[in-house]
Amino acid sequence: MFVPRDLQTASCALAIFLIVALAPVVAVAQSDPLPSWNDTAPKATIITFVEKVTKQGSPDFVPEAERIAVFDNDGTLWVEHPSYTQLAFALDRVKMLAPQHPEWRETQPFKAVLDGDMKTLAASGEKGLLELIMTTHAGMTSSDFQKVVSDWLASARDPKFKRPYTELVYQPMVELLAYLRANGFKTFIVSGGGIEFMRPWAEKIYGVPPEQVIGSSIKTEFRMQDDTPTLYRLPEVNFIDDKAGKPVGINQQIGRRPIAAFGNSDGDLQMLQWTTMAGGPARLGVLIHHTDAAREYAYDRDTEFGRLDKALDAAAITGWTVVDMKADWKQVFKD
Repeated sequence: MFVPRDLQTASCALAIFLIVALAPVVAVAQSDPLPSWNDTAPKATIITFVEKVTKQGSPDFVPEAERIAVFDNDGTLWVEHPSYTQLAFALDRVKMLAPQHPEWRETQPFKAVLDGDMKTLAASGEKGLLELIMTTHAGMTSSDFQKVVSDWLASARDPKFKRPYTELVYQPMVELLAYLRANGFKTFIVSGGGIEFMRPWAEKIYGVPPEQVIGSSIKTEFRMQDDTPTLYRLPEVNFIDDKAGKPVGINQQIGRRPIAAFGNSDGDLQMLQWTTMAGGPARLGVLIHHTDAAREYAYDRDTEFGRLDKALDAAAITGWTVVDMKADWKQVFKD
């Protein structure tokens, strides 16, 4: 097709103008380490902190070996309502194993699970929930349990979003994990959830390898089964990695005090205190506040799962950053 010379010249000029004009915009978009975060105070605080502790010559510079960041899991990295994912797993396990245990039909808290009576189950308290976990998570080798978890996650769906639980991770937090690692941080999950429940999938979903997952555990013992060495899971509590247990778990498994901690509930209070109230170089404490009923959930002080009460009050005193999910995140999930 013939195009007049003047029009060709004008088109070239326009193309050059657009390239020059849009180049800064493209550069800014590419350099944004947290694209799913709105440009509000929490994002600026996080970026400023990272720049301070990674800049050579800065009074707040921290060597790479000491750049430890710890993250709660439930409600901080993925959805924890209407109940913890691991609890949903335990309830499904009760239903699956029930034919082998006819006595459960008359025994609490198993009867409540089989009847769908969540009120009675909740009334059984921590003791009842612990009994469910011990019964459904033990009596097998560690490798067998990992397969059970992986198979369940492949088929289970969240009741609200109708999606696999591993798709209900918070995209802004996945970006934050990657941003910290790109700046020399080692990232750890420190959760009240079961350590062997999280390890099979944490690396694929979060980029956190199994050795950097800290969680609650049940006792295991070494056994030879058919001339094969195994670790067998026993129905006994070994360690509860929640509340005051979190700093203990961090000290036992990491051996260094973190300089950044991220949580969302009172179960993370002591972890944030341990991280931020030690003096020394710059330190960062962040709480994720669930305020977005449209895209996820809105809750804080009045909930059974992920209650944010004492920690929210402490944030105002200590200067921890509180992320308002509705205001500070452009998107919640990847899609």
